[in-house]
Parts: sequence; structure tokens; C-alpha cells
Amino acid sequence: QPVIVIAEQLSPATVAALGPGVHVRQVDGTDRPALLEAVSDAAALLVRSATKVDAEVFKAAPKLHVVARAGVGLDNVDVPAATAAGVMVVNAPTSNIRSAAELACALVLAAARKVAAANASLKSGKWERNRFTGMELAGKTVAVIGLGRIGVLVAERLAAFDMTVLAYDPYVPAARAAQLGVQLGDLEEVLAAADVVTVHLPKTPETIGLIGSKMLSVIKPGAIVVNASRGGIVDEHALAEALADGRVAAAGLDVFETEPCTDSPLFGFEQVVVTPHLGASTNEAQEQAGVAVAKSVRLALAGDLVPDAVNVDGGAIHELVRPGLPLTEKLGRLLTALCTAAITRLDVHACGEIIEHDVSVLRLAALKGVLVDQVADPVTYVNAPHLATARGIETRLLTSAENARFRNSIKLEAALDDGSVVSVEGTLTGPQQTMKLIGVDDNALEVVFDDHLLVMRYTDRPGVIGVFGGILGQSGVNIAAMVVGRAEAGGKAVSVLSVDGPVRPELVDALRTAIEAERLVYADLSEG
Repeated sequence: QPVIVIAEQLSPATVAALGPGVHVRQVDGTDRPALLEAVSDAAALLVRSATKVDAEVFKAAPKLHVVARAGVGLDNVDVPAATAAGVMVVNAPTSNIRSAAELACALVLAAARKVAAANASLKSGKWERNRFTGMELAGKTVAVIGLGRIGVLVAERLAAFDMTVLAYDPYVPAARAAQLGVQLGDLEEVLAAADVVTVHLPKTPETIGLIGSKMLSVIKPGAIVVNASRGGIVDEHALAEALADGRVAAAGLDVFETEPCTDSPLFGFEQVVVTPHLGASTNEAQEQAGVAVAKSVRLALAGDLVPDAVNVDGGAIHELVRPGLPLTEKLGRLLTALCTAAITRLDVHACGEIIEHDVSVLRLAALKGVLVDQVADPVTYVNAPHLATARGIETRLLTSAENARFRNSIKLEAALDDGSVVSVEGTLTGPQQTMKLIGVDDNALEVVFDDHLLVMRYTDRPGVIGVFGGILGQSGVNIAAMVVGRAEAGGKAVSVLSVDGPVRPELVDALRTAIEAERLVYADLSEG
């Protein structure tokens, strides 16, 4: 049974969604030694936001296949380190968007109507109605900074308060904003016009400190600033200064640059409403996040690609595409064996009815096959693109609905750094989906794609087959199947032999010499 480590408190529905056939191990992810010990034999690790998953964790977990973050952000997961280690990273990108949007709106309302300060005053025994006169939202302007999934929900909800909605997001087309009834502008423009500013950006090197002293100096005097996205996007010290000099009238924050945060200059302002990162803290969001990542873990452990994987191309694999994965990997391994120089470009051609479905996963299968016999470390669909890029291999996925010989075929074509080109092509036939090799370079052929193959390129002439057949027979190597492909009599021919077992290097050399082969390669495509 695969071991699944749950490093933080998740909803009971999460464990139920993992299903039978797994061993669930609970650990406190903030206890570093305990975490490293717990993941030593783990296939999957489930976390929320408190557990730091970095290169040290991946080094301690050689069997780890997937890390699942039960939530939206991935600030606590080192995705590049996971990719280098071949570990899939998944999250639940839509699980808490409604909860986060609702909290942002709650902070806007609380700041506008001075709810927190009035609550504290009344509970202390005072009745101060005149002191807590607030601002009505109707007729005012809100600037939504970041028009992603949460930003859109906030824009829709605040528009229902009869607010004019402006937005800053350089990645959103004007047509899309117009559909939402939102007017796009540059950052300074929308800040200067807005009575309320609410931030909904991811935390990246470009967005850290984006709402700092400079932007707060152009903000409309008396505005309200809300940040329920990621701590650090709003510079907390600069915001405190803007509150102190009256440029910003009030603020609402759910996130902070350093968390947990129990001491901040913002806490001294009565007009600031703060919450301890509660955006996803609803029963509904937690259950949705836990169930979503549990389903993703099940897919990952079954060998499927996962739609919510953040470091793997592709997604759900169609049942008609899935049988092509082992074929494509095998083609990649054979291609590598045939290459006499380094690969600079790999083209993956998918032809036939198969392209009616998403075949992007075939590129990953091809890269894995090409690299698995070249790289000492494990190669997976996760780290194969990273490893290819590190080796200077450019990849392309090309598709065509036309296929003259078979219903479907997959062809891998490699351009080498010596200027030559090598290609192999395969297909699946019959009810058993038998793997067949149907092409090598420009030669059409058809042979069952077994684990032990001899591929020979030589000048076509009488007696060659008898020569290599005799040598193999004398050496105790049995030919299971053989096919010859050639463009014309007396030209270059390619023979592919499926043999019953390994062929020794010295025998390969002897065959090459005996038939004066331009190329003769033995490919061991068996597992391990």
C-alpha cells in the first residue's frame, strides 16, 4: 500500500476521498525532524500552508511521487526543487475562491462602516454613534488590482453594491474586462480614481511591494485599502505611514508579509481591520480543497496526469491516448539508441484519429523515453522537460489528421548536432493494441516492437540476410521476427530484427563488420 503523509489538519472528507488501498500517516508538518522521518517512504504528501516543502524534503523522500497543497497558493512548496526531483505538485486552485472573495468584501464593508472599532467600543460599555459614521459604497469607485478568478468574483459582488469597478491587470484583454463590466486602466490611474482599493494578485518577485510608498502617494485621499491576497504585496510600513498622515482612511488585511503575525505597526490604528489569514477558512472551502487534492493524489498514484498539476504539461488522459504512452516511451528509447550525436531538437508527430483528443502528454512520454537511458537520476513526466531544457533539446508536438497506412501513428524525429536526422515511427494494432515499429528513418516497415531489437542500415545486396542470420545462429541468438525496409533495390536498406534475448557488444561489432553496415545498433528496451 502506498504511504500518504498528511502533514496538517485536513477535513475528514479528505481521508475518505483518498479511498482504500493506501496507508495514511499523520504528522505535524511544522516539526521538521518528524516530517523528514515520515516522508522517508511516502508516495504522497498532503499539506496546507504551514508545512515547508523544499529540497531537503525531496531529498529525504526518494519514493515521493506527488505533493498536494490543499489550497490555492504554493508559497510553501519549492516547485522548481520538486520538478528537479521528478515530483508532481498539485493544488486546488478553485477550492477557496468564493470564500476568499467573500472575506475581501467583508473587509471592505468592515473598513467602510468601522465595524471592528464600533464593536470594540460598544463591548467596552460605550454608545458612540456619532464617532463611527462610515462611508456608503453605492456610487463609489473600487479598484480591483488583479482580475483573476478571485478578483473577478470580488468585482461582481461589489458591482452589486452599485459601485463603479475599475481594474488593473496587464494580462487581461480589454474585451474580457468589458464583458465583466469592468474598466481597465494602468495602476496609477485606477489608484488615483478609487475610493476602495482591493488587491488580488499572486505573490511574485514583480508584485512584492507593488503597493508601496510610491503607489500610496498617488492613491485617492481618503481611500480604503484591502489586501486579502498575499502578504507583502502591500508594503505594511508604507501603509502605516499613509494611514498616519491621513492619505489612506482605513484598511483591511487578512495577510501579512511574515506569518504568523502578532505584532505590526498597523495594529495600532483603530481604522484598520485585521484577520489572521482567514481567506480559505470556511468549512466549505476546506472540504472542497481537501477532496480536490485527494482526487488528484489518487490520479497521480495511478500514473495519470492531473489537471491541477502545476509543473506538468497535459491533464486528464483520454482512454484512446493512454495506450500510446508506453509506445511513445519505447520509441524514445530506440531513437536514443540510434542517435550518433547529441539531440538538439525532438519533434513528436501524432497522426490520425488520435488527435481528436488532447495528445500533449505524448511529448512528455517521448522526452522520458529519450532521456531515461541517458540520465542517472530517475526521469518522470514531471522533470523530463526540465532535463531536456538543461541538455539544450528543443521539443515540438506536431499533429495531423491524415494517416495513409494506419488509423493512428506516432513518429519521433530527432535533429542531431552533427546535422543528421534520425526518426522512428510506431503504432498500435488489433484488439490487444500490439505495439509495432512501422518506420525507421525514411524506410517503411512493420514489426512487433519487442524488448530486444537489432537495427541495421546497409547497402541492399544478395546474401546479407544469410550472413547476419548465420552469425546470430552460431552465437545462440534466436530471431523472433524480422523485417526489411528499402526505398529501391540495390539502395540503402534497413533491417529490424526482434531477438529473444540480449546481444553482446562484441557480437554487435562482429555483425557490423561482416555486413559492412553503415549503422548497426542493438537496443535493449526491457525494463530495468
